[in-house]
Amino acid sequence: MHRTRVRALAALAAFTLAAATPLSFAQAPAAWPTKPIRIIVTFPPGGAPDTLARVLAEKWAPLGQSITVENKPGAGGNIGADMVAKAAGDGHTLVVGTVGTHAINPSLYAKMPYDNIKDFTPISFLAATPNLLVVNRNVPANNVKELVELAKKQQLFFGSSGSGTSIHLSGELFNTLAGVKMQHIPYKGRAEAIPDLLGGRIQMIFDNMPSALPLVQEGKLKAIAVTSAQRSAAAPNIPTIAESGLPGFEATSWFALLGSPGIPRDVQMRINAETLKVLAMPDVKEKLAKLGLDPNPGTPEALATLIQAETAKWAKVVKESGAKIE
Repeated sequence: MHRTRVRALAALAAFTLAAATPLSFAQAPAAWPTKPIRIIVTFPPGGAPDTLARVLAEKWAPLGQSITVENKPGAGGNIGADMVAKAAGDGHTLVVGTVGTHAINPSLYAKMPYDNIKDFTPISFLAATPNLLVVNRNVPANNVKELVELAKKQQLFFGSSGSGTSIHLSGELFNTLAGVKMQHIPYKGRAEAIPDLLGGRIQMIFDNMPSALPLVQEGKLKAIAVTSAQRSAAAPNIPTIAESGLPGFEATSWFALLGSPGIPRDVQMRINAETLKVLAMPDVKEKLAKLGLDPNPGTPEALATLIQAETAKWAKVVKESGAKIE
């Protein structure tokens, strides 16, 4: 499943017993949770972040506290992420961070309400998925080459789940490598973009695989290519953008669990352990695989390293694309 990129992420986020300190085994499990848990999702219901949050909420029910998943979309995920950045550091307010909120936005937005590294406690990498380039059924293009040719002849519009998301930057990267100027139309979540795509008001979207693939399978949209370096096991017949004429193209969405700043180390590791338990469950693995999500949980330290590396990578893409949000 898009192994090159996902395994590169996994190399940074892989969990091993050897990575845990001896002290973490010597101590008794932290007293967590001691009150209701809030998991903030920075986008509307229905997408990959929402799915992951609700899987955790369901499987954490036996921990004995109520768990609510709160969808707080807006500003490319910044609104919801900022709520967690400013919450109490006791481990009971968490966020499913994305490549947008924790790697892309710091370079894309002129003013950020939070520091994507200093204002969060990393818990664990959750999963990665490629984006899927899909177009309206009436668009006269069936592959990347035909789409590029069409974009050079007429103005095309691509939607996204918000400025700064990987869905947005996938389109900007496409523009740069293909030498075209497709116009970006941001929405407050992919659920708002899809009706316009189906109705032909926009021509395409680089949507997350879990959201887009069912619409392709139902015949409502045409799949052009996946954005990962390798084909996805969830849709092995769909080529990559790189192999379809734009070598070097690669844009993978990833999702991670983070908490407010200042969470004590023992609580941080307890949440990490409970997260790893969930993602190791056979039924969870099966559900995520069907959606095109590849779970790769890891240590907090590995997640912190990943965020730093991805922040630097996307800063370069943003600079080269010229994208900026005031």
